[in-house]
Amino acid sequence: MATKPPTGDPVQDAPQIDPVQHAAAGLPAVAHTLRIAQQQMGVRRTAQTLLKVNQKNGFDCPGCAWPEGDKRHTAEFCENGAKAVAEEATLRRVTPDFFAAHPVADLGTRSGYWLGQQGRITHPVYLPEGADRYEAVTWERAFEIIAEELTALSSPDEALFYTSGRTSNEAAFLLQLFAREFGTNNLPDCSNMCHESSGSALTETIGIGKGSVSLEDLHQADLIIVAGQNPGTNHPRMLSALEQAKTAGAKIISVNPLPEAGLERFKNPQTPLGMLKGAALTDLFLQIRIGGDQALFRLLNKMIIEAGAVDTAFVAEHTHGYEAFAQAARDADWDDTLTATGLDRDAIEQALAMILASERTIVCWAMGLTQHKHSVPTIREVVNLLLLRGNIGRPGAGVCPVRGHSNVQGDRTMGIFERPAPAFLDALDQEFGITSPRHHGYDVVRAIQALRDGDAKVFFAMGGNFVGATPDTAVTEAAMRRARLTVHVSTKLNRSHAVTGTRALILPTLGRTDKDVQAGGKQFVTVEDSMGMVHASRGNLTPASPHLLSEPAIVARLARAVLGPSSTTPWEDFEKDYGTIRDRIARVIPGFEDFNTRVARPGGFTLPHAPRDERRFPTATGKANFTAAPVEHPELPEGRLLLQTLRSHDQYNTTIYGLDDRYRGIKGGRRIVMVNPDDAHALGLADGSYTDLVSEWKDGVERRAPGFRVVHYPTARGCAAAYYPETNVLVPLDATADTSNTPASKSVVVRFEPA
Repeated sequence: MATKPPTGDPVQDAPQIDPVQHAAAGLPAVAHTLRIAQQQMGVRRTAQTLLKVNQKNGFDCPGCAWPEGDKRHTAEFCENGAKAVAEEATLRRVTPDFFAAHPVADLGTRSGYWLGQQGRITHPVYLPEGADRYEAVTWERAFEIIAEELTALSSPDEALFYTSGRTSNEAAFLLQLFAREFGTNNLPDCSNMCHESSGSALTETIGIGKGSVSLEDLHQADLIIVAGQNPGTNHPRMLSALEQAKTAGAKIISVNPLPEAGLERFKNPQTPLGMLKGAALTDLFLQIRIGGDQALFRLLNKMIIEAGAVDTAFVAEHTHGYEAFAQAARDADWDDTLTATGLDRDAIEQALAMILASERTIVCWAMGLTQHKHSVPTIREVVNLLLLRGNIGRPGAGVCPVRGHSNVQGDRTMGIFERPAPAFLDALDQEFGITSPRHHGYDVVRAIQALRDGDAKVFFAMGGNFVGATPDTAVTEAAMRRARLTVHVSTKLNRSHAVTGTRALILPTLGRTDKDVQAGGKQFVTVEDSMGMVHASRGNLTPASPHLLSEPAIVARLARAVLGPSSTTPWEDFEKDYGTIRDRIARVIPGFEDFNTRVARPGGFTLPHAPRDERRFPTATGKANFTAAPVEHPELPEGRLLLQTLRSHDQYNTTIYGLDDRYRGIKGGRRIVMVNPDDAHALGLADGSYTDLVSEWKDGVERRAPGFRVVHYPTARGCAAAYYPETNVLVPLDATADTSNTPASKSVVVRFEPA
């Protein structure tokens, strides 16, 4: 039997700190994972679900977007993937009786961990104006309420339609179609908060905002640089790919402010020897100061040019802007770089030697590069390094932005974007006989500002935990409470359900593990992984409640309620048979031709990628573009540290699976701040003492996160780290990356005050 959820909040202010652990996986981790799964699902259901995760005839993991190879392990999932599945397939239920017993004010006092542990939501529920708790509501009435608010708006641009990265291709396509037929491009999504900087940089430099490598490329690489990323916690199955690359002879450089156990000692749980023995993956660890990556890559590029190691034939035939870039690179200064990075000269020269020895280089990155003011120039500098050596459009080489959520890349491909390309809108309009708006909509940060300023009045979220994921918590929550209506399509409870507009709805939906049967028979959905592979996902469990609707069904019924008979879009057909949605996608989006036939093949199909497939670069110049932005790095006032927000090991995005961070040796709590011992001594921060974190920003507003326990930890000097969402309160809403407008959550200047 599955256990009951906890009845109250766990103690989070007294974590136990063990020495830093480096057992990245192995038998204890496997036993721990299975124990958690069985607590949530029971023994039989655990076997039913875990053996179907990421299989060709199964369902896509609701966690990360890391791809699967053609040959699949029986256990094709990681520890956090198993936890994600367990939480979705849990036997615990949140019924109308639960909401009757828990007013919204009570839910607001609970931790995200406690809320998530309560189980699956079983009925649509409604918070009327002036009421203190949610109550059960029929689906018909729920859609009437949304239609009332949307049709009462003075402009369609007063509505916001947010999308989480777990949303399927089919649901995402329908949601953006509905929003545009309604009359707005206000389609913020979780990409705005993570890899928007990657998309902005890559679109300008190589012509497509996606990575250029496949899983096979990683296995063939001579050198893999992992920058600003912790695969062990955030993309654990990536470690197996790195291990396979190492076995084939690849070298690995990791660039990060914190040492990470998964890269230092990886115990592969998919092989008996791997579980027992383990192996070091990193050949060179560059412990860089937060935000120093652009300076590092600029200096490396200077050294490549000075070494005469440029692939001149590739540069001449396929690139633009080399001379201006080369001049800027030659101006790179050693002393400035050492100050910005905190590295020593010998370490940088070792990295250069490994780059020069490699014919096939891949650079992987994640939020450590994308969430700074200068993130877009930093990623452009990464592209510069690869272009110099001809490492795009070559097997075993290229750019590899590692996406987080399972279909975040697919949602963007489907048109979830506030700044859509005119060609996409033209194709959409021609297919459906509508007139899409051409003006740009709101991204996440601008959506919060619009709610704050009264320019947006209805907020509709397809999945996710918007309040928990976004910056400047106090500002965001106040903005959400100004809305006339907030709507969340969800499987489980989260913080966003306790921060409502005047009226609020929670619409419970099917998860990836659930069977989806519509009037046209059993359905499946599709997703796109981090490397452009599109494949089917089929749930196998009886849904948590007969009162759930699928995401496509919710959008289709919403569209019918709002647009009425004037819409000629066949929403009812789309709900009955998702194949009809895919037929339309095939006619609108390049690369999806004959969608239904191709996705029926085991493993799906790979989308075209011109730079990778043809060394063709669809940029404004028709070539790959070198860029030469001024080098930036964060300035740190005396007595302050630079804070990065990050995940614990028992966490995926804002979902908290437990209160331990095993890889970092931290147990039983989340309100901790990791500080280098030398910095801690200089600031008078004893190990185990308590402190308030206060961020400093040019607006002079005090943003405080109280009661954090200091943990002496080997971070880079001048740098600190703490978990989000607890520290999102410290990230100013207006502190964003240039060009991409991504929140600068990885470079927050903080001071420490006694708790």
